Amino acid sequence: MPIYYEDQTETLLDDHITLVKKVIQFALEKENYPDAEVSITFVNNDDIQEINRDYRGQDRPTDVISFALEEISEDEVVLQGKDIPVVLGDIIISVQRTEEQAKEYNHSFERELAFLAVHGLLHLLGYDHQTKEEEKQMFSKQEDILGEFHLER
Repeated sequence: MPIYYEDQTETLLDDHITLVKKVIQFALEKENYPDAEVSITFVNNDDIQEINRDYRGQDRPTDVISFALEEISEDEVVLQGKDIPVVLGDIIISVQRTEEQAKEYNHSFERELAFLAVHGLLHLLGYDHQTKEEEKQMFSKQEDILGEFHLER
């Protein structure tokens, strides 16, 4: 399963990249997308603010943004095969916001980084949190994945 990454901040350790790849792979397997392709880019607050402004109309930094390449709904059939990986899309994570939120929530940088990666991935898989019901489902799924991966709060 191809998981591509680019650390534009040049601040992450190899262990951080390995953690993100492993938690993404774990989540994809749990969601029955073992052959999916994902791209993850790590940026600073200025870069994610620009992306947030240009694509979402919100001129402020955020923690994670996802861009789905294939919209997946419950009624759709996605062709998968040995030579046809599902290209889910891109996840963009602000390393600065990751550091800030880890301190704010009083847990490790690694836990927050994994949380944001899983959060972004679930958006690529069609989950959202626009309503209370959607939020409950998505956040429950995030916590289940992180818990099984031994990164609970």
